[in-house]
Amino acid sequence: MKRLSILYVSILVLFSLIFIQSCQTGESNLTLEQGFVNPPASARPGVYWYFMDGNLSKESITKDLEAMKQVGIGYVVYLEVNVGVPRGKVDFLSKQWQDMFKHAVKESERLGICISLGVGPGWSGSGGPWVEAGQSMQHLVCSSVEVRGGSSQTLQLPKPEPREPFFSKDGLAPEVKTQWPEFYKDVAVLAFPAGATRIGTSPTPGEAYGYLNMIEIDEKAIYYRRPYSSADSVKQYLPIYEAFAAQPGDKPVEKTTIIDLSSKLQADGSLTWDVPAGQWTIMRFGSRTTGAITRPAPYPGLGLEADKFDTVAMAAHLDQFPGKLFRHIGFQKAKSSGGLQMLHIDSWEMGAQNWTARFREEFTQRRGYDPQPFYPVYVGVMVQSREISERFLWDVRQTAQELVLENHSSYVVKYAKRYGLSVSIQPYDMTPLSDLELAASCDMPMCEFWSIGRGLQTEFSPAEGASVSHLLGQPVVPAESFTAHGDGWRQHPASMKNQGEWAYAAGVNRFLYHTFQHQSLPDNVRPGMTMGPYGIHWDRNQTWWHMADAYHRYVARCQYILQQGRTVADVLYLTPENAPHVFRAPESAYNLDNPILPDRKGYNFDGCPPGLLYKATVKDNLIVFPSGASYRLLALPCFKTMTPALLKKIMELVREGATVVGLPPEKSPSLSNYPLCDNELKALTEDLWGNGKTPVNLTTRNYGKGKIIWGKPLETRADNLYPPYDVTAGILAGSVPVDFETDGGIRFTHRTMQDADIYFVSNRTDKAKNALCKFRITGMKPELWDPVTGNMRALPEYTVNGEQTAIPLQFDVNEGYFIVFRKDVQQVSSGNNFPEQKQIATLNNPWTVSFDPQWGGPESVVFDQLTDWSKNADPGIKYYSGTAVYRQTFDLPQTDKQTLWLDLGNVKNMARVKLNGKNLGVVWTAPWRVDITGVVKPKGNQLEIEVVNLWANRLIGDEQLPDDGIRDGQFPPWLIDGTPRTSGRYTFATWKHYRKSSALLESGLLGPVSIIICTNNRL
Repeated sequence: MKRLSILYVSILVLFSLIFIQSCQTGESNLTLEQGFVNPPASARPGVYWYFMDGNLSKESITKDLEAMKQVGIGYVVYLEVNVGVPRGKVDFLSKQWQDMFKHAVKESERLGICISLGVGPGWSGSGGPWVEAGQSMQHLVCSSVEVRGGSSQTLQLPKPEPREPFFSKDGLAPEVKTQWPEFYKDVAVLAFPAGATRIGTSPTPGEAYGYLNMIEIDEKAIYYRRPYSSADSVKQYLPIYEAFAAQPGDKPVEKTTIIDLSSKLQADGSLTWDVPAGQWTIMRFGSRTTGAITRPAPYPGLGLEADKFDTVAMAAHLDQFPGKLFRHIGFQKAKSSGGLQMLHIDSWEMGAQNWTARFREEFTQRRGYDPQPFYPVYVGVMVQSREISERFLWDVRQTAQELVLENHSSYVVKYAKRYGLSVSIQPYDMTPLSDLELAASCDMPMCEFWSIGRGLQTEFSPAEGASVSHLLGQPVVPAESFTAHGDGWRQHPASMKNQGEWAYAAGVNRFLYHTFQHQSLPDNVRPGMTMGPYGIHWDRNQTWWHMADAYHRYVARCQYILQQGRTVADVLYLTPENAPHVFRAPESAYNLDNPILPDRKGYNFDGCPPGLLYKATVKDNLIVFPSGASYRLLALPCFKTMTPALLKKIMELVREGATVVGLPPEKSPSLSNYPLCDNELKALTEDLWGNGKTPVNLTTRNYGKGKIIWGKPLETRADNLYPPYDVTAGILAGSVPVDFETDGGIRFTHRTMQDADIYFVSNRTDKAKNALCKFRITGMKPELWDPVTGNMRALPEYTVNGEQTAIPLQFDVNEGYFIVFRKDVQQVSSGNNFPEQKQIATLNNPWTVSFDPQWGGPESVVFDQLTDWSKNADPGIKYYSGTAVYRQTFDLPQTDKQTLWLDLGNVKNMARVKLNGKNLGVVWTAPWRVDITGVVKPKGNQLEIEVVNLWANRLIGDEQLPDDGIRDGQFPPWLIDGTPRTSGRYTFATWKHYRKSSALLESGLLGPVSIIICTNNRL
């Protein structure tokens, strides 16, 4: 990484501290307790608010936003897509559409909801129909002919063919389909003696050589291990070939034999050349659009992706989309806590780019040599040697990374700041960069995680977003949350709790649920709009939406606390300088009893890109960043290459007192200043590691005030790029115990403040647990803060041993809470940490249950015992989806002012409890209970339990009836015309998630319902 590229990081660190406070006005005076009990707006979750291809109205926009406000949603990412719905009447970016956007901004200001506007149509990037092919993403293409020399010849060089777009040409708009094959710019014509080793099928003499192999690599894959042009555990970007592995008999092209014929090429592709004797290969290089488009944009927004290497192209795009909207609405940054506050760049998903009009000039300026003689390497022809060719490709990838950072992401940040806006970026998924470097280029790095079993495995992404946020001191780590394919309304707050708390422990502290589809259909048409098969349907047409506020309060409490102070981590993993790259800590750093949700072991960690390491200093033997983030140990990747500049920074840190573990690099990855760069690196490694052989055992070598630890145990690659956890843990154990320790099954994260230390602990198992938990804290008193109820209480049972405080804790199924350590708090001197509980009554009387006839249920029915609705013989109950009310009257003897709980046993899926006319709130997770102390009476207690299930059963029930849904891409006549529906169906959705044979889901109040007496234990 060039030192010049550090400039944008320094600027962003400064400005992010200003802009990160968007939507957080008036909250700085809250005490920790006040913010926990009644979380401020900044702690609220958000949603991806998807508008569905022209199906929108001002009325439904207001209804959406008001529904969000009512249940505690504070943020939206505003995007329009075309996924699985008939096209609506409001064309994207028409004046009517812009008026709708203006209305949404004004309404969000009124309601205090923050809008983050996607920088382009669709979700994948920045572009549109206004992007001409010459300002679109480019790649270098090539055709080739072989000729026999010894005479002057006029040759016809075929124009290189366009590459098939990664997501195929089938999705291209007609205008783009025309531009894609037509646009072409010549770059160079090079000739060299034939017979060089190359990748691909050798052509016969005179036959054109196409753009080989570059379309054979799956750009979507996250990891590749190719020996030639991509490092271990990185994403694919430029051409990667299996056959580049070293082989006997290689015949690379000698650089000195390459002849530049560019000036001889005529407009018609002909070339006259006095060909020297022998067999020659002539390559015609040119630039073509990659064909990457704004997917999945509404049809009027379909177009080419703008060139990510060029600020002129980006400026033109930004002027045509956000700029156009800003002018239409007369934009001024909202003065309230809501309104338009941010721009957003979502996951990359647009394939690779390796060329732009000024690429040769940019490369030469940055790398110090002319890339033109090495163009054959782009298509698999070795120049000079495999070693030299590999170094050239590394330089190409680094140049590409720098251009994207400076001319795309950082340029959008600068553009946004003109309007007082900040920028969030989701820095993963096919990006041609190091994810962490891209994350560091914006105000608010984002991450993403998919629902378990519902799509991609993205468990690495939260660690990426959290790492960079910690290093930059950005308190909020947002995540596109619970993304899903084929969920079909199955998810609900209780089913998401375990994964949600995993995400919190991984560093996330703002959920942005995927998705809230804009519900433009009439209110009685439900579930309504979907984004095809995607998302968990976090919208106002959910059956349980009227109860969602209780869950969102829990979320806001968690997020408020997790946004305070800074995260404590001991190990800093340095990522390689290679691009592209995904950060993954070694598997051994996780508890893998549930590999889908890997939880961290007792020494926490972050990842650090090389560009940010240059910001680090050393204080008291800790590696410290300007944000205050500090680490006890720096772990180097097990990588054979490193630039001298980066190694000099590492040596500086060790010299000042840092502890570094890792093996010495062997060479520079770059062709810049070669071979002097390798000589310099060798001298530096001998200075830091010594000039002896690698020690058999781990060995510590003092250097300045610090130390370097290395040895053969680090050479293993079975544990990914980094030293095994046992190695780093063993090193740290000599000076400090683990941050958190337990006998199993409990995840954690630790945040520290000036006057408090906070641990979030969570039971990752589906069984209740008792656990002795040890915290690396002394001199403070522990309290338990429950985010579900908002209750806070002292924990009188604890012991202190050395540097640890040990506390016996109890956890219900998937239960999580905060252990808060403070000095100046009221503390009880005796008692138990958890109350003793005893069941004193079971409510076994018959229940009167009322269903909603409008959704097919009986108006009133008696249940002699609690049963699953889906097992009921009555189809109106069996296939019912929605709310039903259970009623019962009961007596209870005098209880001598003890604390009493009403325990519902098991609920599918949420419930609201009323006793004697008093609303006792919503229960949505285990333990399914509410406090009835002071409300219950000895005789005649009137109990009312409002229970809601999921949409699945009614949708399956409707599949038993004639289909009257979408046909041939059109909404049904009854919906368009408002005529009576004759099929007998109750539901309508724009995507079919179920068949008539699909399994029904458990539903209703399952019980047993009982009353529990317990001792009180509150502050």
